[in-house]
Amino acid sequence: MLLGKRGNRVGALEEGAPFGCPQLPEAVAERVLLRGIFEIQRESCDVVLGERALRWRRIQPELPAGGSKCHQLGSGESLELEDIFSVKLKRRCSVKQPGKGTLLGITLFICLKEQLNKLKDSTLDLINLSEDHCDIWFREFKKILEVTEYEGHALSLLDECELQGFDGVVCVGGDGSASEAAHALLLRAQKNAGVEMDCLLTPVGAQLPLGLIPAGSTNVLAHSLCGISHVVTATMHIIMGHIQTVDVCTFSSAGKLLRFGFSAMFGFGGRTLALAEKYRWMSPSRRRDFAVLKALAKLQPEDCKISFLPAGSLCNVDIFLNISIMAIPCLCSVAPRGFAPDTRLNNGSMALIAVRNTTRPEFVKHLKRYSSIKNQFNFPFVETYTIEEVKIHPRGKSNGYNQQEEGGDPATVPESGFPWNVDGDLMEAASEVHIRLHPRLIRLYGGSLEEMNDSKVACNCI
Repeated sequence: MLLGKRGNRVGALEEGAPFGCPQLPEAVAERVLLRGIFEIQRESCDVVLGERALRWRRIQPELPAGGSKCHQLGSGESLELEDIFSVKLKRRCSVKQPGKGTLLGITLFICLKEQLNKLKDSTLDLINLSEDHCDIWFREFKKILEVTEYEGHALSLLDECELQGFDGVVCVGGDGSASEAAHALLLRAQKNAGVEMDCLLTPVGAQLPLGLIPAGSTNVLAHSLCGISHVVTATMHIIMGHIQTVDVCTFSSAGKLLRFGFSAMFGFGGRTLALAEKYRWMSPSRRRDFAVLKALAKLQPEDCKISFLPAGSLCNVDIFLNISIMAIPCLCSVAPRGFAPDTRLNNGSMALIAVRNTTRPEFVKHLKRYSSIKNQFNFPFVETYTIEEVKIHPRGKSNGYNQQEEGGDPATVPESGFPWNVDGDLMEAASEVHIRLHPRLIRLYGGSLEEMNDSKVACNCI
């Protein structure tokens, strides 16, 4: 926290005193990790990264010959590393190359303490135009903070981390990050128990509870847990230790486990996400609306066979516009009552919602009802079932998803691959997908849901 009086986290260093001097006993035993020059608040500074704190001193230029001498280093400041919660490379924005603009330096996201125990977030920019210099510092900060940098990073962190000394895991992010963290915890539990990954008839539960703080473009899982997508509410549930046991699904194909998850969409829902992934340079809301419109413009059904349990072994062979399988109610801003309003977090069953082929106007009416108080299932082409297990077998090539046409790399998806939307993540599967429910498999921080108020939020594109 950047504060400036005795006892606070950022203190002024005596002018001209070197790092590790007797006036700074806390810095004597601190090992220096990195040292370099950065511009901070438009002043050139000598910056030192230690094991516990980041310290910097303003560099003062020497006066011309004949003038009075001046200390090279001015007054210094420090920032404890525990008050840094994230870091990123700072770049000048480029419309043509999002995320690849001119490097300006490093941005630290920090927590400041104000009066009356109030906290606020702020940033500290370390400006340096050298790619190599900033990359070294950036990697060191990432190592210290252990912040996930890419898809699959949470999976590797939780696979390697010693979990015995922790009471829980907290994920700050959207549906993709939340689902990846849950998947990683459950994979780790199977590994620790010696369970064969591809024969998960009865997987073991996760060792630690998972807390979700919503910070993404969609926060379906966090919204379903707390009844609202609200950072403070989610944080208080974690602090108070409110825990819910939640049902989880396994997704497998050809006898191989694909992943754990809470919900999935095949058909229109999968193709919409696949389209949205190609336009990540857009804002989340624009990207979602654009993908929905484009998927509606190319609306085509999928020819597939659905077989599910219980109720014997029912089997439907037909062409469907969309198939949804949901183990949680899937509350979100565009569906305030949930995509599966009759499903609960741990009632031991999934909702199967099958939308048969119909006209585009009728399908749009069905979609618009998710944001209204009208029953979205009250259509002759919509069927709903309460199930525990389902197999979905596409009976031909995907006729609504052409990755090459959308500017993607056709080598990244099998020729006959079908896009699935699993918890907001894109999953491709070329053959039958087997989805099985496992009751109360993971513990998540959240409260009991109350009746939700009606919301008028809707997708702007339909």
